[in-house]
Formats: sequence, structure tokens, C-alpha cells
Amino acid sequence: MAAYMRGMLCLLSCERKAFLLGASSCRPVVESKRYVRGLRRKPVKVLFPEDDTSNVIKQQSAPKQQREKSEKPTKGTKENAFARQLKSVHTAPNEIHAVPKRDEIDGLRFERANPEDKRLARVVSVARSRKFREQQGKILLEGRRLISDALNAGANPQMVFFSTMERLLELPVDKLKRATLVKVKFEDIKIWSDLVHCLFCDVAAIFARPDTSRLHYNRDYSIPLSLICDNIRDPGNLGTILRCAVAAGCHSVLLTKGCVDAWEPKVLRAAMGAHFRLPLYSNLHWEDIESHLSKSVTVHVADHRWDRLKENSDSDSDYELSLPRVDSRPYFENWAENPTALVIGGETCGLSIESVQLAEKTAGKRLFIPVVPEVDSLNSAMAASILLFEGRRQLMQQLKTTKKVRQK
Repeated sequence: MAAYMRGMLCLLSCERKAFLLGASSCRPVVESKRYVRGLRRKPVKVLFPEDDTSNVIKQQSAPKQQREKSEKPTKGTKENAFARQLKSVHTAPNEIHAVPKRDEIDGLRFERANPEDKRLARVVSVARSRKFREQQGKILLEGRRLISDALNAGANPQMVFFSTMERLLELPVDKLKRATLVKVKFEDIKIWSDLVHCLFCDVAAIFARPDTSRLHYNRDYSIPLSLICDNIRDPGNLGTILRCAVAAGCHSVLLTKGCVDAWEPKVLRAAMGAHFRLPLYSNLHWEDIESHLSKSVTVHVADHRWDRLKENSDSDSDYELSLPRVDSRPYFENWAENPTALVIGGETCGLSIESVQLAEKTAGKRLFIPVVPEVDSLNSAMAASILLFEGRRQLMQQLKTTKKVRQK
């Protein structure tokens, strides 16, 4: 049986060789060995065994029509070849990359941005880097309403990016004469914009960092109430607090050194233009805060953790003596009877010891909002809105009482 199997294998091998040799009239063929699994693609190079390097497989030439079709350049290859030819030419910078195209509509001159325009990368730097904003003195504003508020307040625009002329003409056009107007694709704006709704991210502008002393504010509804933000680190909370301060008619807003950057895009969007409707002073030390307040001001603090701090200090008499002594009072009792400043602490770190010392120095109070026992505290933005509007109510009532006394 074994001899029979060996004979059959030899017969099959002989027939295989005869079949291969029979096809040699058309082209020379080398017996291939299955070293690796074949892929359905044209090989870059064919490697043969060491013994068969002399034999080469001649590939059948492709039909003439197919060869002409493969050699015929397409539109894309023409454009790539033209681009490579431009790059190889030695020219002065800004000659090839493009000199931006300038157009004019309704008396407004604008440029069309090229795909490699570096000004778009500058927008990303302003939007995402606080260090870049502080060093370069620039801020980024997104949306028609925010840009219009900045222009009406007297802010200095440097560059405006827009996708359609309709959105550009919705802005105060007479105040954009000194700015560089650049038209970009809507897809390019969406790359660096954090906005979700497309109606708000089709126009953006880079402004010089505003100087509070040069902006124009409407003081018709202002009351002698200032807001001090201490360690507010959440952008959404800070923006909401600034918006509430404008709605309550605050005189000014002061931000300590530990607060989030007031000109961050998230803060700007949450504030809804509050930055340009009341004086805003940021990155202040506590020694500088007193210089922004009147001498007759009374500083009140709002912090629910002060009771716990006093309870923890009972075990250490020296520490207890070092704590400022500030009486507590519910927010609905009278506390705003003269020029007032309210300190709102952050949710993570709370109030700093300097704020409570300032409240003790000016005979202020610790204001609290009563809540049910199972609730720890309110959001800092919610607490600020309640206290600010209560302070406005008390100050307005005090002003009415003073007018009646003077009339008598």
C-alpha cells in the first residue's frame, strides 16, 4: 500500500512539471512557492528563492487602451503638479501663499482667507490660552450680540471673521472701519469655536483687551452696591454672577487673584455682554480691592461654612482668637443701608480669610440663606443672585425713605 501511494505522488508531481513546461511556449515561468499568503494588490517587488534568481517572470503587457488611460493625468494630479511647481520656484514670502483677495461690498473692504492663513491659528490661541490673552492683550468675542455690545461700549476691534455678508451687516458697520475684515469658510470657524448652535458661531472678532476707564457705561440704573468675587473658579458660575450683577444694577465688580479669567470664552458667553455694561476689575489683590471701594462702604460676606469654621476652632483657643469676629444675619433682614459691597466665595475653597477681615474692619455681617437641613448649600451663582436683588431692594427702599425725609 505504501508503495502504491509513493507511486501516485510521483505521478502527480510529474504531471505538474509537464503542465508547467507546456506553458513555457508563451512565457518563462518559475515554480512559485507559497511562502506567505498572497494579497490582492500589485506587488512592489518580487523576491525569488536564492536558487532561482536567474529566472524572471515576464508580466504580460497591459492593453494599449488601459495603458493610455493610466498614463493620462487627471484633474487632481494636474493641480498637485502645479502646486509642486509653485513650491519649487524661489519667490519672496507672501507672493505665493497668497496674497489675500480683496473685495468690497456696500463700502466695506474685506479679504478672503486662504486655507493656510495663519490668522485662523491666532484665533485658536486667543480662545484657548489665558497666557496668550494676557501677554498679547487680546480677547475673542463670538456672536453678533456680544460683538455689538463691545462695539457700542467703545471697545477696539482688530480683526473680524465672518462667513456671510448678512451676518456682518448686522453689526454696527460704522465702528468697523479700523478693523480688518476677513471672510472665511463656515467649516473653518466651527473648528475652533466651542459654540454648538450654528447661528452664533458664524461671526467672531478679536478685540484689544478693554480698558475699564475708557469704556462707556450706562449709569442710569446703577445703585451703590459693589460685588466682590473671591475664588470663583467655574467659568459658568462667574459668567452667571456677572449677568446677575448687571441686572441688579451693581456699581462695579471686583475679581480677586484666584478667580477664573473673566475674558475666557465660556465666561463671556455666560455673561451675555455684562463685561461691557459695568466696570470690571480682575486679578486684584486684597490690598488693591480697598482702593476700588469708597471709604464709607460696608463689606458683607456670604458663606455658609463660617459656622463650621468656628466650631472646628473651639478646640484651639489661639486659632479661635485669630479668627475675625463677624456676626451672622439672615439675608432678608436689613443689612444694606449705605454704600455696600458683597463678597461671594467659591464653592470649592469658600471665602478667604482676608475677605472676612475686611468685613470685620468695616462692621459688616455674615449673610446666610436659610435652607432645609438635608441641603448643604446653594450654588454660588444662585446665592449671589438672591443676595444682590435683596440688597437692591433694601437700598432702593432706603433711597425712597431719604427722599421723603428731604421733601418734608
